[in-house]
Amino acid sequence: MQHGKYRFIAGFLALPLAVYAIFVISPFVQAFQIAMTDWSGLKGAAKYIGFDNYDKLVHSDEFWNALKHNVIMLVLVPVVTLALGLFFAFMLNVGGRSRRGAVVTGVRGSKFYKFVFFFPQVISITIISVIWFNIYNPDPSDGMLNSLLGAVGLDSLQSAWLGEKSIALACIMLVMIWANVGFYVVLFSAAMASIPRDIYEAALLDGAGRAHTFFRITLPLLWDTVQTGWVYMGIIAMDAFALVQIMSVNMGGPDGATDVVPLRLYQTAFRDSQFGYASAMGIAMLIVTLLFAVLTMRFARRERIEF
Repeated sequence: MQHGKYRFIAGFLALPLAVYAIFVISPFVQAFQIAMTDWSGLKGAAKYIGFDNYDKLVHSDEFWNALKHNVIMLVLVPVVTLALGLFFAFMLNVGGRSRRGAVVTGVRGSKFYKFVFFFPQVISITIISVIWFNIYNPDPSDGMLNSLLGAVGLDSLQSAWLGEKSIALACIMLVMIWANVGFYVVLFSAAMASIPRDIYEAALLDGAGRAHTFFRITLPLLWDTVQTGWVYMGIIAMDAFALVQIMSVNMGGPDGATDVVPLRLYQTAFRDSQFGYASAMGIAMLIVTLLFAVLTMRFARRERIEF
């Protein structure tokens, strides 16, 4: 009977596991294999060169410059995105004025605000990139941002934005935050809805302020959700390919100020036909992403709070 149960389970899992192995595991294995060659993308043109691609990677200033930008995104983008998501979700669900018969209420029209926040999630990242590329257009007659600054008399703040080496990366990170914060507003709102209102009401009746309530009640009870969101945002920050490719000056410019590893990988493979070297970059990205996920899950771990 026991063996029959396992055969039944294996029968259901066989096909999904086979598909996963072919389309997920196999490409990873092939990437490790290709990274050990000088393959140019042409059939039969690969020669085994051992760890030469990794040695070249370690001594590449362009790679370290791109990785530095990814690490900056990895540190800043998740923090700001999740902080804004938590703040707006808390305000929408708990920040309303007290009404008759309820101590804890959300703001009026909270469902509409959630829809507005979530709207960028239903837009293609390509469309978002094109929209913001035009917003950042330095021409005051075409660029919405410079036009707005000029209209309110702040001409001194007008800039080339994506053409300024010192702020180009920050401009792209702002778009990344704007595009993702709405998802976490909705996610955290759904998680907050599962917290019993009695807990909030008891805290507020005992004289706790909203800030104290957030840090003592809401954040601890949402910590598992925040932790998962942190890993997810870190993966997004390690990618950033589409935004940088479309929005940056000359794909990674000016002067490499917005270059990231995925874009460097793409150019190495499809522009320079160095697929072996590009695969080594992909392996490096995999290691950094896994390291980030493991460290996040390790150091952000807390005792589970039940309610």
